[in-house]
Amino acid sequence: MTESITDKSIVKRVSERYAGQRLDAVLANMFPDYSRSRLQQWIRDGSILLDGAQVKPRTRLAGDELLELNIHQPSPPDGDLPQAMPLDIVFEDDAIIVLNKPAGLVVHPAIGHANGTLVNALLYHDANLAKVPRAGIVHRLDRGTTGLMVVARNLRAHNHLVAELQQRSIRREYQAVVQDVITAGGVIDAPIGRHSRDRLRMCVRDDGKPARTYYRVIDRFREHTHVQLQLDSGRTHQIRVHMQHIRHPIVGDPAYGGRHRLPRQAEQALIERLHDFKRQALHAFRLTLLHPESGEQLTWQTALPQDMQLLLAALKDDTKRHG
Repeated sequence: MTESITDKSIVKRVSERYAGQRLDAVLANMFPDYSRSRLQQWIRDGSILLDGAQVKPRTRLAGDELLELNIHQPSPPDGDLPQAMPLDIVFEDDAIIVLNKPAGLVVHPAIGHANGTLVNALLYHDANLAKVPRAGIVHRLDRGTTGLMVVARNLRAHNHLVAELQQRSIRREYQAVVQDVITAGGVIDAPIGRHSRDRLRMCVRDDGKPARTYYRVIDRFREHTHVQLQLDSGRTHQIRVHMQHIRHPIVGDPAYGGRHRLPRQAEQALIERLHDFKRQALHAFRLTLLHPESGEQLTWQTALPQDMQLLLAALKDDTKRHG
């Protein structure tokens, strides 16, 4: 169970220019490091006092009041313990960490994965991440997906990155190997929701949340295609569901991939390579965002993991051999 601890108290005088405005709106301006929802919760639980008294979020200010903010930070939940684990960090400063997640690493602790997760590794790397929601993780990658993720190291950076995601100004680009041959690029605009029978899976459904994925062809093989994809939204399993929806599931996807499609007269090496690929062939290879402090647009890029490189090499060799 998550508990809270009071880290510090901040006292500020309300400027007269805020006279007539609502308390919750003024707090958002005076304390930009914290989200509106967090500030409103602190008002409700009595952690924010106005002239020493508890008030409601909609309280109108007259100006010159004394605001007392008792900052509560969450302690890590039971089981979210620091663990020494290797992290492939491609960039870090006081505000953010950008890392390259390997296949098989679960991002958040859950039933069956109480430890050995990315959260555990991050808490060991930086103990202060225990004071940031979800140890600073603002977006996730599925266990079998590899590639770039950004982590916020403080509340100000966390709020900034969450806002960027909501405004869709963080660009996340992927590469994947999918089944069958795609003739041209396009866009998949199809809402995604929970599967009605299998609660662990998602699917395209009319009452789902809006989701849009752009894709273009990098290379074509006899029965497969190497594609580049970009998210315009961030639904659970979005790329995997969308590619299945257009009948080009990702190679190796245990939930949405279906049976392997083997080219005619394929060599044994390619057959084994495809059958041995036990995760979705999906990699977040490029990440672009505005730095939370400097405002500078930054881009990072990582090479495809070795298993995907070997798979692509086998598909290219098969194409050369058989045309």
